[in-house]
Amino acid sequence: MMLADAHDGRRVRITSVELEGEAAAWIGAVGLHEGEELLVLRRAVLGGPLHVRTGGGGEFAVAREVAGKIAVVPLEESEGP
Repeated sequence: MMLADAHDGRRVRITSVELEGEAAAWIGAVGLHEGEELLVLRRAVLGGPLHVRTGGGGEFAVAREVAGKIAVVPLEESEGP
């Protein structure tokens, strides 16, 4: 599943990031990398960004196009940030 497909309130773990250039640099700089656990806080309407929280407490808006290049797996409710 891709991050762009995750619903509000869903906890996920990043399994791979398929980005290059500036998008890959930004994702790496904010700590969104393979193994990182995320909570999807909100999904903007009309294809807008996803607002996510990392296991370390950082919160970011991730463009839907970028989120479509980040593969994730769902976590159980007892796991995660």
